[in-house]
Amino acid sequence: MVDGRSTVNTSKAPAALGSHSLLRSSLALLAAVLASLGFAERDCPFESHPHPEQHRTASRLPSLVAHSGLPPVARVVRDSLARRSSRPPGARRHAPPQLSRFPFRPLRSNIAHVATDRKALFAGPRRTTMITVALAGKPNAGKSTFYTAATMADVDVANYPFTTIDANRGVTHVRTECPCLARDERCGNENCRDGKRYVPVELLDVAGLVPGAHEGKGLGNQFLDELTNADVVLNVVDASGATNEKGEPVEVGAHDPLDDVDFIEEEMDLWLAGIVDRNWEGVERQSRSPDFDLEAAVTDLLTGFGATEHDVTAVLRELEYPDDPKSWTDDDREALARSIRRRTKPIVVVANKVDAAPEGAVDRLREGTDKPVIPATSDGELALRRAAEAGAVDYDPGDEGFDVVGDVSGGQREGLEAIRGAMDEHGGTGVQTALNAAVYDLLDRITVYPVQDASKWTDGTGTVLPDAFLLPSGATPPDLAYAVHTDIGEGYLHAVDARSSRRIGESHELSEGDVVKIVSTAGP
Repeated sequence: MVDGRSTVNTSKAPAALGSHSLLRSSLALLAAVLASLGFAERDCPFESHPHPEQHRTASRLPSLVAHSGLPPVARVVRDSLARRSSRPPGARRHAPPQLSRFPFRPLRSNIAHVATDRKALFAGPRRTTMITVALAGKPNAGKSTFYTAATMADVDVANYPFTTIDANRGVTHVRTECPCLARDERCGNENCRDGKRYVPVELLDVAGLVPGAHEGKGLGNQFLDELTNADVVLNVVDASGATNEKGEPVEVGAHDPLDDVDFIEEEMDLWLAGIVDRNWEGVERQSRSPDFDLEAAVTDLLTGFGATEHDVTAVLRELEYPDDPKSWTDDDREALARSIRRRTKPIVVVANKVDAAPEGAVDRLREGTDKPVIPATSDGELALRRAAEAGAVDYDPGDEGFDVVGDVSGGQREGLEAIRGAMDEHGGTGVQTALNAAVYDLLDRITVYPVQDASKWTDGTGTVLPDAFLLPSGATPPDLAYAVHTDIGEGYLHAVDARSSRRIGESHELSEGDVVKIVSTAGP
């Protein structure tokens, strides 16, 4: 299996099929499903229109273009993506207003939060840019398929290592409950569907890493450099064990996925340690100054990696090290690099291709690492999202299941049931769960909604709940004001809780789903 190999069966799916024959049968069946729906010959409806209903009666081209060397469903996916270039000039892309019925934050109670200095989160310049989630892993683990399923964007997907060379950047969403559920009517926001709210985050698909990447092997330094701006990393591993450490196909179960969990973290840590080591001479030179400040010097060194002064302060507080930078050893610098990476680039393990994984593979991954492990079938998610766009199934990303609502043949239905088997075992496809775990659990974010009219929950144009901001847990009304705009924050006067219509204090800690009116000298 590979980055983009569309495998949708599971070893736990219908028992009438054998493990390997089921894999081949389901691939063929899903190829037939998607081919009959026209995915090989037409663009994704959501790419140029906001609603799938406008396309369910559109003409379909059922033929598949043959591509040797690729599994049937992978060919379908590649064909459908290749047709994106036929989009009419000027056509807009729309994020699908698809949201999940899956319980809100299903993993929060199972994932230990990263220790956070609340005061440090808001001291100094406030970051208001979109959160960036990065996909990392060895070649052929399914990163590009995950990316495509989460963003419905154009990427190359194929059955060989290094399909991705240049990093792909797109917008995906985390899902939460919309505050409109507390009102008589739904808000109607384009990012809300029946009370489920999509909040945008950036998704970065980094090319596959190989052993020795931190030394430059396989363009590793170039690929690792792409991770510098990430807030959290999804380490996508091939849970089926069907690709070796270089991403080359092997027999299912021949490779230990646990090795891939440790390897990616080690490459990231050693890469950063190398950066610190190569630039440490500059810190030593600065130490000759009588007003030398180690924390400031190390912060300057690590700013490009996304570390703030407060990150550096917290890490140095935990470490033991010589006062004189010239006395630091390689081990001291490596310990600094590892601690900074853990703090600024926490990792969620995505056990991808779980539909083809041997029994017990996910449990073994969970027992072998202290990181959260999310079982996932990116292939199944991508197949369902495309089928939903065509009106064949009723499915929102993150749902525990789906309903077949279109006309499908018996064979097509059997292929879809193979996906259902994996979802029943693991509580969904895992793609949305992994994104939510990264943002809401590891980064410990809350969703807050600023409004202008506290009684109607609208902005100046009458749009209900127009915006949603992801803030660190412990954020206060002034932090929300700064997130909206620097001028709003600098002119902050007070805030009103729109749910209770009561004024709230400047130090009041906001909660998930709060609707807040900010009163500012810079506001209307």
